[in-house]
Amino acid sequence: MNTPEIDPEFEALLDYIKHNRGFDFTGYKRPSLIRRVQIRMQNAEIQTYGDYTDYLEVHPEEFSHLFNTILINVTSFFRDRAVWEYLEKEVVPKIVARKISTDRIRVWCAGCASGQEAYTLAMVLAEVLGLEEFHQKVKIYATNVDEIALHQARLATYNAKGVEGIPIPLLERYFNHNNGSYTFCPDLRRSVIFGRHDLLQDPPISRIDLLSCRNTLMYFNAETQAKIISRFHFALNEGSFLVLGKAELLLTSNTSFVPLSLKQRIFIKTGLDRSREYFTGSNHDKAQDTNFVANDSLLRDAVFDIGNYAQIVVNINGLLILANEQARLLFKLNSKDINRPLQELEVSYRPVEVRSPIDQVISTHRATAISSIGWAISNGDFNYFDVQITPLYDSRQNLLGVSVVFVEVSRYKKLQEEIENANQELEMAYEQLQSTNEELETTNEELQSANEELETTNEELQSTNEELETMNEELQSSNEELQTINAELRLRSEELNQANGFLEAIFNSLMGGVAVLNRESIIQIWNDKSEDLWGLRSQEVVGQHFMNLDIGLPVEQLRQPIRDCLSGDIKTVELSLTTVNRRGRTFQAKVTCSSLVGKLDKIRGVIVLVEEMDTPK
Repeated sequence: MNTPEIDPEFEALLDYIKHNRGFDFTGYKRPSLIRRVQIRMQNAEIQTYGDYTDYLEVHPEEFSHLFNTILINVTSFFRDRAVWEYLEKEVVPKIVARKISTDRIRVWCAGCASGQEAYTLAMVLAEVLGLEEFHQKVKIYATNVDEIALHQARLATYNAKGVEGIPIPLLERYFNHNNGSYTFCPDLRRSVIFGRHDLLQDPPISRIDLLSCRNTLMYFNAETQAKIISRFHFALNEGSFLVLGKAELLLTSNTSFVPLSLKQRIFIKTGLDRSREYFTGSNHDKAQDTNFVANDSLLRDAVFDIGNYAQIVVNINGLLILANEQARLLFKLNSKDINRPLQELEVSYRPVEVRSPIDQVISTHRATAISSIGWAISNGDFNYFDVQITPLYDSRQNLLGVSVVFVEVSRYKKLQEEIENANQELEMAYEQLQSTNEELETTNEELQSANEELETTNEELQSTNEELETMNEELQSSNEELQTINAELRLRSEELNQANGFLEAIFNSLMGGVAVLNRESIIQIWNDKSEDLWGLRSQEVVGQHFMNLDIGLPVEQLRQPIRDCLSGDIKTVELSLTTVNRRGRTFQAKVTCSSLVGKLDKIRGVIVLVEEMDTPK
């Protein structure tokens, strides 16, 4: 598979975002991530990633727009309905069957967007369990990194379009309808807990029976996906269920899960949870683990004291801080030796001099080891030890001291000698089998090569499928934005048409001819009465200079009144002019020039009204 070229400026931008806002996008797939960032760069009219980094420093409000663009929250109720039907018929009954009456059912909806999937899970579980049992047993943890989406999810209110995917019976049962909006049932809502959670940086929630993470992994690269899957494995109870999106698939090399339904992307946790050691002591469920937190210090002390190997802890000032039971017996230490300088104790130089290695570890912050140290102890036995010196840090990565562990390897040393003797005896047999092994190795390499080619092809197809799904969600998000804009434009266009029609009706209802001029005396409006008087249609005169009209109205005599109205010196000028209409009839007309006043009394033009005066009988 071709690896995309790394753009140093883009990687520097991601590093800047990570250290200044705590959002780590370095594990996201680059093609999709670059597309989303470039959308914001185009809006800000910026060409390079370096300039965009500078722009973020000067305009911190841009971070919010950038995150909303990158974090695509495309979701809906009962998305991919076949998956939910399978969960309701096959998965949830299995979870319920293995629970006793007092057990809780814990569900984690990771990457919950604006909450539709979490509430869908609640409806599916309520349908299987019944409302009363649901309230007693179920707890749904819905997490996301987008605070704006979480705020929408907590409101639990959606418009008519947002609930289109919900079957009518479920919509009537679980939603309250009010003024065109639908609000999720408050009783069930209390069982759904929303919170911000970063799948890479925050400890996973534990003891989960059903974990749904649909169309989220596809935004991450393969290495990051593997880390997240490892955390999911830790979070789930043995034999519990993981639900992925339709474009996501665990590779065959992953032995932590076995497929229950590949078509629906549902997997079962299996195997040993090797990732658990990385999360020991995490605060995943503080509300329920209060007693544990209160006693964890005593537990750690007890575990340290009964360790199988002699271990001491030295702080950065060279003082002996801790020594477990094995160390106290081996080096004849007592309570008075605690908080003494290590250099004053025998353990500092016997069985091996450890002060220099300790100083080295403190200065370099790197662990070191000393192998196969022989030591004749008091009872005459000669034992061997491996010494491991490891730096100790607090939660902020500040160096606290070092741990020195003395691992007795005497038994392994003897076994090693016995193995060496056995190896010599077996060497002849190995030579005889070498030829056969080489033939088998050649065949194995050929099979391995074929297998790697197939796995590479599978990964390429998987990556392409995820990329297509990502682009599809981006297009869907953009389409929804365009539909909203089109609806607003359509509404404004209708309002404008109504206003224009209303204005035209007013002008056409006047008894005289009306011409509306701008400040340059260019005709803007020419009503029907003007057409009837002078024989010129609106299409012929709109946009023409009023003084250039060749009609029966002596427009030259109106030049000064129009100027007076435009200057604001006089608001209205009335005069009587002898005019000739389009039929050649001469009549006396009353001409009124009035200032066209806009907002803040600003004069925008002149209205010229021509009315035929009654002829005295």
